[in-house]
Amino acid sequence: MVFLKVNFGGFVPLSTVDWRGRAVCTVFLRGCPVRCHYCQNAALQDGTDEREIGDVLAMVKESSLLVSGVVFSGGEATMQKEALLALAEGVQAMDLGVGLQTNGVYPATIRALLERRLVDKVSLDLKTQWRHYNNLLKEDFADRVKESLRLCTAAHHAGRLPEFEAVVTTFRGCEDDIAYIAKDAEGIDLVLQQGVIAGVAPLDFEELAAVADRLGRSVRIRTRQDGEVAYEGRRIVRAESIIEQERRSER
Repeated sequence: MVFLKVNFGGFVPLSTVDWRGRAVCTVFLRGCPVRCHYCQNAALQDGTDEREIGDVLAMVKESSLLVSGVVFSGGEATMQKEALLALAEGVQAMDLGVGLQTNGVYPATIRALLERRLVDKVSLDLKTQWRHYNNLLKEDFADRVKESLRLCTAAHHAGRLPEFEAVVTTFRGCEDDIAYIAKDAEGIDLVLQQGVIAGVAPLDFEELAAVADRLGRSVRIRTRQDGEVAYEGRRIVRAESIIEQERRSER
């Protein structure tokens, strides 16, 4: 493992936003075949900075007294399958949790992580409804992401993946996609994340809440202004209030 190289993208020694409820460190890996025009880490899509696995784990070790987990992000961390597996094994050996932020285009890597019980949380980026997927990404990635969603959902329901969430970066004008995506994300946490792109006003919390209200389910809303908020939905809350009123009247 010491001699295995990883294309390294960066390191954040302490983060309280990359894993809900945990202080973690975040390891970024370079390389990504997807070219989203709104990518916040576009500088990590290409380039080379080869490091030994042992050197990256040493960075994690220095933070291990302050954190309870490590999140791997990118770029696209699953693009480097063997390096990611080795890093996850090293992190687990330190008794730290392993988190992954991924676009899902390398399901074989995700399958290996799940089969070896090397991941505790997966945040899967779902970009649009399936019929628009390949047009948005300019390549035939939809089936790969569907497989990643299937693998993670099955593992989560079987208890082999403790935490799993689908993250939808939501832009003005694309709100109608959310209902289609939510159908495929039934039974798992759904995060509506504020998308930010030059020249387009981002959706604020209230606008994202209005989108969530049409889904009839609880979601998490993530914005730069308000952070992440668990949102039950005004319609859900009102419906629950009516039911409770009816129950009280029957007593």
